[in-house]
Amino acid sequence: MAADVTGAARLTLGHSDLMVRPVGLGCMGMSQFYGDADDRQSVETLRSAIDLGVDFLDTSDIYGAADIATANNVRGFGHNERLIGEAIAGRRQSVVLATKFGAKINDDGDGVTFDGRPDYVHAACEASLRRLGTDVIDLYYCHRLDPNVPIEDTVGAMSDLVTAGKVRAIGLSEVGPESLRRAHAVHPITALQSEYSLWERRLEQGITATCRELGITVVPFSPLGRSALTGALKPGDTFASNDFRSSNPRFSADNLATNLKPVAALAELAADKGCQPGQMALAWLLAQPLDVAPIPGTKRVTYVKENLAATSVAISADEVGYLGEVFATGRIVGDRYTAAHQRTVAN
Repeated sequence: MAADVTGAARLTLGHSDLMVRPVGLGCMGMSQFYGDADDRQSVETLRSAIDLGVDFLDTSDIYGAADIATANNVRGFGHNERLIGEAIAGRRQSVVLATKFGAKINDDGDGVTFDGRPDYVHAACEASLRRLGTDVIDLYYCHRLDPNVPIEDTVGAMSDLVTAGKVRAIGLSEVGPESLRRAHAVHPITALQSEYSLWERRLEQGITATCRELGITVVPFSPLGRSALTGALKPGDTFASNDFRSSNPRFSADNLATNLKPVAALAELAADKGCQPGQMALAWLLAQPLDVAPIPGTKRVTYVKENLAATSVAISADEVGYLGEVFATGRIVGDRYTAAHQRTVAN
């Protein structure tokens, strides 16, 4: 690893020469899911984040197309990629750029379909390259598996993109151990992107062990529990109709009251350490026994700074274990998604 200007060690993403700082930036919220967003402010946040040392940006071609939970805040397929393309113009070499393909809005506009056909893989990549204003995508994910296409065919097409020089490395999102192994047998998988945090630990049921065995980096999205782990939420909080959490089972009134109880213990430990609860939650992730590169999302520079500072939080093995017990399986109640959204999570 090589140290960056802030002193944090860079991580080499699995089976690639891509190196990133430990905490990246998830950009989805700049286009959908978490209430209103201002494009100009988002571009400025992205540019400021790069100035601060963020060098790992995450997007997808579908971000902005629709919020499948509420059908609100529709800004157009490819919106987030175009936003990032504008922000990184003239600064492309400063970032490792990750995007995704495979999820498409269905004809009724109330959900998504999946397309992993080789021809679509190539067409989607060309479209993303144009929107991002670049000639190569550093890390290209299959956003969700197409149940009607063998994973070997989809990954084979992604491998062709690497051979063609249009993609540097490939990844998958929300898949299980068997799918990872099948994909990895076709082409080395650099990263698995899935929800992982103190708030959501399903990955520890076999997936993290598989990633360690195969040398695959885990890229946790929503590493702050959709803001629950920051200490910003209180029992009884409600959310706007264009906020994904308004329909998320974990944020219903009864479930939220239960789920915030372990967050109080996290906040107490953070106060003792002189840091913010979200920083402690990120430090817990970074201390896990595998390569992880979390991508907390935000629209505000203040939180970018706060998240980056998590790399300076010293967390002991005892504290890692303590938090693991506080947030043991079963402590966080409610499904991750509504039924409509849950069906998009493939294994």
